[in-house]
Amino acid sequence: MTSCSEPLTASTLGEHLDLQRRRVEDALAAYLPRPEADPSAGRPERLASAMRYSVLGGGKRLRPVLCLMAAEACGGSWEAAIPAACALELVHTYSLIHDDLPAMDDDDLRRGRPTCHKAYDEATAILAGDGLLTLAFELIAKGVSPDSSALACVRILAEASGPDGMVGGQMADLQAEHRALDQHEEGSLAELEAIHRRKTGALLKAPLQMGAAIARASDSHREALERYGKAVGLAFQIIDDLLDVEGDETKLGKRVGKDSGHGKWTYPRFLGVEGSRTRARQLAHEAVAALAPLEARGERLRDLALALLERDS
Repeated sequence: MTSCSEPLTASTLGEHLDLQRRRVEDALAAYLPRPEADPSAGRPERLASAMRYSVLGGGKRLRPVLCLMAAEACGGSWEAAIPAACALELVHTYSLIHDDLPAMDDDDLRRGRPTCHKAYDEATAILAGDGLLTLAFELIAKGVSPDSSALACVRILAEASGPDGMVGGQMADLQAEHRALDQHEEGSLAELEAIHRRKTGALLKAPLQMGAAIARASDSHREALERYGKAVGLAFQIIDDLLDVEGDETKLGKRVGKDSGHGKWTYPRFLGVEGSRTRARQLAHEAVAALAPLEARGERLRDLALALLERDS
C-alpha cells in the first residue's frame, strides 16, 4: 500500500485536514479492488468499478480523519491508524449507497454525481455496499496491530454500524418518517436525538474510540475522546439538518429540502433554525471541554469541533 510520506508540518487546521485527507485518499485508492477485465480472475469488473466509483467520488472524509487525529492526540501514529480509518470510510460509503436506494431515501445525486444505483443499477449498488462493508473488517483484521487493538476496532465498528448503532438508527428514522406522514405524529426532540445518536452519532464517535484503541491510550484519554465524539456527532447532525433547510445544493452535492418533503423529524422542525444553531454551539463547546485531559495534544480536535459549526457542505 502507498501513502503520503511527507512529515506533518501543517500550521493551520485547514492545512492539517487537507494533509490527512490526502493520506486517506491514497490509502483508499490502494485498498479498493481494481476492476479485472478477465472474468476468470474471480472479481467481477462491474462490482469493483461500482465500489471505486462510490468511495473515490469525493467526500469530507471526516470519519477517517477523526480516527487519525485521535490516534495522534493519544501519542500514536497516523500510519498505524490508516487501515482502521479507511475501514470507517468504507462502512460510511456503504451506508450512503444503501440509503440512496429507492426503498430508502430514493436519491439521484450524491457528492455531485449520480448515485450508485443510477450510475450502475440497483442490484449492483446493493452488492457494492455489501462488498464495502465486508472489506472494511478485512482491512482491520489484516492491517491493525497488535491483535488486541484489531479486536477492539472490530468490536467498536460492529457496534457502531449494527442494529444498536447506525442500522438501528436508520430503521428508527424510517419508522419516524412513516409515523409523520401516515399517522401525522409530531414526535419529540428526545426521540429525534435518540435516532441521531445511533444513525449518525455512533459512526462519528467510533473513529475517536478506534484511534484511542490503536494508540493504546489511557482510560482518561479514551473517556475524553468518547465524550468528545458523542457531542461532535450530534452537533454534526444538527448542522446537517440546517443545511437541508438553507444549504447550497451546488456545494452540498445533493438535493436540499428533501427531509421536510419526506416528513422527516429534524432539529429545525422542533427547535427552529436559531434554536438549532444554539444547540449545535452548546454541543461543540461540550466537545471542547471534554478534551481537557488531552491538554495540548487535543488542540486540533478542539479546533475541528468549532469549525464544524461553520461548514457549508
